[in-house]
Order: sequence, then C-alpha cells, then structure tokens
Amino acid sequence: MSDKTAILAIDQGTTSSRAIVFSKSGEIISLAQQEIPQIYPKPGWVEHDPEEIWQSTCAVIEEALGEAREQGWNVLCAGITNQRETSIIWDRASGQAIHNAIVWQDRRTAAICADLAAQGYEEVVNARTGLVLDPYFSASKIAWILDEVPGARGQAEAGELAFGTVESFLLWRLSGGEVHLSDATNASRTSLYDIHHGCWDEDLLELFQVPGELLPDVCPNAGKFTRIATGLPGAGLLITGMAGDQQAAAIGQACFAPGDSKCTFGTGAFMLVNTGDRAVRSEHRLLSTIAWELEGVRSYALEGSILSAGSTMQWLRDGLGVMDDASMSEEMARSVEDNGGVYLVPAFAGLGAPWWDAEARGALVGLSRGTGASHIVRAGLEAVAYQCADLMHAMKADGIAPKSLNVDGGMTKNNWLMQFLTDIVDMPVARPKITETTAFGAAVLAGIGIGLYESLADVKTLWQEDAQFKPTMDDSLREELLDGWQEALGRVRSR
Repeated sequence: MSDKTAILAIDQGTTSSRAIVFSKSGEIISLAQQEIPQIYPKPGWVEHDPEEIWQSTCAVIEEALGEAREQGWNVLCAGITNQRETSIIWDRASGQAIHNAIVWQDRRTAAICADLAAQGYEEVVNARTGLVLDPYFSASKIAWILDEVPGARGQAEAGELAFGTVESFLLWRLSGGEVHLSDATNASRTSLYDIHHGCWDEDLLELFQVPGELLPDVCPNAGKFTRIATGLPGAGLLITGMAGDQQAAAIGQACFAPGDSKCTFGTGAFMLVNTGDRAVRSEHRLLSTIAWELEGVRSYALEGSILSAGSTMQWLRDGLGVMDDASMSEEMARSVEDNGGVYLVPAFAGLGAPWWDAEARGALVGLSRGTGASHIVRAGLEAVAYQCADLMHAMKADGIAPKSLNVDGGMTKNNWLMQFLTDIVDMPVARPKITETTAFGAAVLAGIGIGLYESLADVKTLWQEDAQFKPTMDDSLREELLDGWQEALGRVRSR
C-alpha cells in the first residue's frame, strides 16, 4: 500500500457532525466539523432534525475529503461512528423521516419504562439485552413515534417504514437507499437485541410493540457494507466499518484486553471496561454491552453512562452565564482554594448509571453569600469526576477492578479536571496522544474491513501516552468530598 493511503472517519455526534481523514498510523490529515442544533420541544425532550444530521454529514465529508485529496492522499475507505440510541424512523420510498430524531438524552418515555418495570419486565430486558429499563434506549422511543405519528404503526406493519439509529440512517442515505443495516454495537443499545445470541428478540419486540418489519439487518463491525452512491460526497468510496461512539472510542483507546478501561468525555461521559468473551451481568445497574464483533467473535464490555458532562459546562456558559467560554473552566477552578461547600448535581435529563433515575432533576447545593462564579464552575467540573467515581465503585462491586483509566474527549484538555479525576477515582489516569479516539476507532474498523489492518492487535502499537495523572489526594479528603457528593445526590433523587 502507498504511504499516502488514508481512511475517512465519519463521526456524527450529539452536538456536531465531523469528518476526519487519518493516515494508516493515526495521523490526522484533515478535519471538518459542523455543529447541529438541538431542539427542546418540552422540558426533558431532546430532538434533532434528521435533515440537519444528513446535510451536515455531507458537508463535512466533502470538506475533509477535498482537503486530504488536495494533499495527495488516497482515501481508501470510510467508517462511521455515531451518537448511540438516538432513534429515527423514515419512509422507505421517499427516504424522509416521519418525525424528528429522538435523542438519547430524551426522557419523554420515562412513564412507559416505569410502567413496564412495575409490571416486572426489567429482569427479562436486562437478562437478554444487558440494559436497564430506561428511556435512554431506543425501544420506547420507537414505540412513541409509531403511536404519536398518525398512521405510522400501520405503515410500519406493512413494511413501508424503516427504523435506524444514526449510523443506520446515514448508511441508508449514503447507499442511495439500497442498504438497511445496523452494526452489532448499535443494535445492542436498542433494548430489542439479544446480545448473547446476536439477534433481534421476538419477545422484546412484542413487549415494546415494535414491528420487526422496521428493523435493519445486523452486521459485524467491519466488512464491505456499501459504496457511497453516485452524486454524493465521496461517491464510490467503500464504507467498511461502523460502531457506536463509545465502542469506537474503546477501540481507539486500544482497550483490547479484559480489564482495559476508558472514559470518553463529550456531551455525556461514558466509561467502558473490556470483559472479553464474557457478558458480565451487573448487580449494580451498570450495562453489559457488545464491545465489538469481528470475524464471528463477539467481545463484551461493562459500561456506565453519565448523562451530563460537557453539557454541564455548556449550561454553565449559556444557561447561567458564569463564564464566556468552557476553556475558562480550568483557570476558574484553580482560582479558588476548594469548592466552598458547593455541589452541582447535573441531573438536567435525570441521572444515568448507576442510579437510572429519569425523574431526578439538577440542583446546586451548599450555596452561601461567599459563593462565587468560580466555586460553581469548580463544582460543575467536580461533578463529572464524582459521577466517574460512582461508576468505578459499581464496577468494583461487580468484581471488575481496572488498574488504570484511559481518558479522551474535549474535557480531557483540562489538566485540573484530570488531576481531580485521578484523585477521586484513586487510580492512574492516562491521556493519549491521539485524542480523536472515537473517530480513530471508526477508522480502525474501516481499515480492518478493507484489509489495511489484519486485526485489532495490528493497531495496538499506535496508542501512545500524552500524559499520565497519578493520585496525590489524602484519603480522608477524598472520603469527605465523596460523602458531600452522596448527600447532594440524595437531595435530587426521586427514589
């Protein structure tokens, strides 16, 4: 292969669509990004316009490819990674969505999930899917769209509609409406997929009232899925890899051995630990999920999902106006000696793992006349680390004890936060040189799908450390801070 061989990664996230062209060694050749607007029809509801997702994706593909090709790079193939659980239903004939995309953060189906839990269905859902009954996942979102859009349920049963998470929607559009596929990682986030047998579960389809005619076929995470259709940006390019964003990040972080762990800090924060060929059944409300499926071999991970991380900083900037830019947060946190007794519980869309409390709402606790903007910003950063500690404690209670944590995402640029995180979770934290780990994971899968890499082991050496943070906090201070966090949590939890 030429030294100028490259791979396109399409990274469609919650707040933006991005396209990055990587060299085989992981070097970024070009990057294009376009923000997408969030739609909030009601409190707790979050939507995207599917056409905004599509148009922004096309725009960044065109820009990133154009720049790379101008530099003489031969872009061999493309991979897709995406915000998971976000649900879109579209008309198979026209390709048009019948409703806005319902985003993973959306809580409108909390009552549906609570009712199913009250009827005792959480056990079967958890046993087969590895998930808890929560509006976070796709199944209840699908049912809501079918029930609320006039005529949709009948159309679905007649095979006239298609459902997909974002990677499936993009693949459909990029293939010119020819290919309706989802990969194993995204399918495992729907509450409809049996992660042990690798198939859609008929009992769960009936439970959530989702017609099977809606669903995509499920494929491994690497393979020759389709070519981009004529007339579209990147026309003729093979799409050979797909994975949900957090699983892609685990690949980009080289978490290939059981016990390897990573946490990605984006809109939310997501901690995954590799459990190998064993799907661990959590006793502490963590999620068992498919990490990847390659060449007929399925690997699993235990996951904890934090619903608000970067979005907490966005709220402090845009909602409260206590800083002009999120990059100010590090300086503001350093400007005060401590948090002044202030705790911010960012339950803007409920609490994720290990609490799974859809009805909880956020709170600022411990305010006094001495509280300033810097205390509140520091409390927001600390909240991210406290939630990570909750996840790590749950993992240890489930018998999984990582020795260190790899981190990635925009918030990891904040060195104050990284030191506070390592102090609170009481283990080394490593930040890699390749910080675009989610997109790079998609590129790796695409490279495997076309034969550029032989296996995941082939890319292990590409992971290099940028910085390591080690705990220095006194045990008694750590316990005091965590006790204060638990007290603050207790004030907002609905159960």
